[in-house]
Amino acid sequence: MSDIRTQFASSNAAPAQRGMVLISSLLLLLIVTIFAISMFRSFGIEERIAGNTRDKERARASALTALQYAEWWITQGNWANASACPAQLLVAPVGGTICLQGSGLVSKIPNGDVTVVPWRSGGQEVGTVYTPSTMNTTNAAAPDYYLAPPRFYISFISTINQPLNCGNLYQIDAWGYGSSASTVAEVESVFETDWNNCGANGP
Repeated sequence: MSDIRTQFASSNAAPAQRGMVLISSLLLLLIVTIFAISMFRSFGIEERIAGNTRDKERARASALTALQYAEWWITQGNWANASACPAQLLVAPVGGTICLQGSGLVSKIPNGDVTVVPWRSGGQEVGTVYTPSTMNTTNAAAPDYYLAPPRFYISFISTINQPLNCGNLYQIDAWGYGSSASTVAEVESVFETDWNNCGANGP
């Protein structure tokens, strides 16, 4: 004699198990899909971060190029070119001007904030433009494009005339763009030119 309840229980077990496998598979597929979407989105964000970092470094390199050029320019006998600079100072790329103490960049810019570019004084742009020969500032479609050439400003600080240490001190500010107006870097240095003979009036 057989038990009817046992027969019914055995016949209903397989369909119930097949339903659970389907639900589990769908849940697993949903989890994998969400994980894959998150990975692709993360890769996109990391790519943009890498691009922004690269452009920031390009802007910094541009500013450093102008600063190093200004330091070299001073050493070429141009230390005697110091003068009371006009309100605006925008000269040819091959030139430069050293502004006397009291007429330096910070005193020209409203609120003395050199981090706000372009530098302006009374509505006029301030600074010497320096365009390296290989810098691309015209073809925006090229990967090596820069929004604008870098700019620098030299201020005379003081003269040091002591028996063992003599020379002139200058403050140099420079800034440069990357590929857009939102990517800019500003650098500054204090540069000294040493005199050959202390007590002399120049190098």
